[in-house]
Amino acid sequence: MHSIEEKRVYGDREGAITAYVASATGVVRVRVAGDTVGEFGLCERRPARDVATTDEAVAIATDEDVRVARLEDGEDTETFAETGFGPAVAVGADGGELFAAAPDGRIARRPAGTEEWTDLEGEGVAAVRAIDGDLVGTDDGVYRVRDGGLDHAGLTDVRDVSAAGVPLAATAEGLYKLGNGWMPIREGPFDAVSADPRSEPGRLARAYAIAGEEIYGYAGDDEWRAIEDASEPIVDVGYGETTYAVTEAGTFLAAGEDGWRPHPIGVREVTGLAVR
Repeated sequence: MHSIEEKRVYGDREGAITAYVASATGVVRVRVAGDTVGEFGLCERRPARDVATTDEAVAIATDEDVRVARLEDGEDTETFAETGFGPAVAVGADGGELFAAAPDGRIARRPAGTEEWTDLEGEGVAAVRAIDGDLVGTDDGVYRVRDGGLDHAGLTDVRDVSAAGVPLAATAEGLYKLGNGWMPIREGPFDAVSADPRSEPGRLARAYAIAGEEIYGYAGDDEWRAIEDASEPIVDVGYGETTYAVTEAGTFLAAGEDGWRPHPIGVREVTGLAVR
C-alpha cells in the first residue's frame, strides 16, 4: 500500500483537479487528472464526518466544529480554521453558500463572502443524514431550504440526497426522483446517491446510486443499470473529467475505459468525497 504522505509525479499535470476524502483519520487531498491519480496526502488530521466544497473553500464537519479552509489559486496547501458553528454531523454547499447540521437537528447557513452562521427558522429537524444544494435528508424525510426556513418535502428515512439536475433521494425503501411528487426509481434500501453538479436543471447527465455492495448508474431515458462493483463498498461518488468514487476502506476509484481503477490512499472509515 502506498504511504499517505507519498508524493507522486502527476500533482502538477495540466488539467488536474482536487478531490477531498473525509475519514476517521482526517481529510486526504487527492490530485487527479482524468483517470490518473497523482499526489495525495493528509491536509487535515482531525476526524471528519462529512466534506463539501465551493469555488472558494472546502468545509468539513467534525465533532468539535465546522472547519473551513479557503482555497487560493496557486496554493497547494489548506489551512482549516474553526468557524464557531459547534459540533456538526453534515455539511453541504449551494453555490458559494455553506450549510451545516448539528447533532440536535439545528441547521444553519453561511452565505458566500461572510464568516457568520445564521440558523434557519423553525425547530430543529430529526437526525440529519446529508445536505446537498437546498436539500436536507433526515430520518423523517427530505426538507427544502426556502426563504430562510425549512419546508418538509416528503419521504421518510432518507439516507442521502442529490440536488443537481433532477432532485434524487436514497431512502431505506428505495431510490426516488422528484417530479410530480417523489417518484420511485428502484425499490429496496439505498445508501447514497450523487448526480454530476454540472447537470442542467430538469435533466440528469451522470448519476450514481449505491445500495449495499451494488452500484447503479443512470443510463438515460429514466433507466438505471447495475454496473461493475469495486470489490469494496462505495460510500460516495464525485465528478470531474471522469467519475470518481471512494470506498469505506479507503480506496480511491477513478473510472477508466476498463472499469474502476483503484488507488489505496491509506485511511479507513471513509465518510465522504467532494471534488473541486
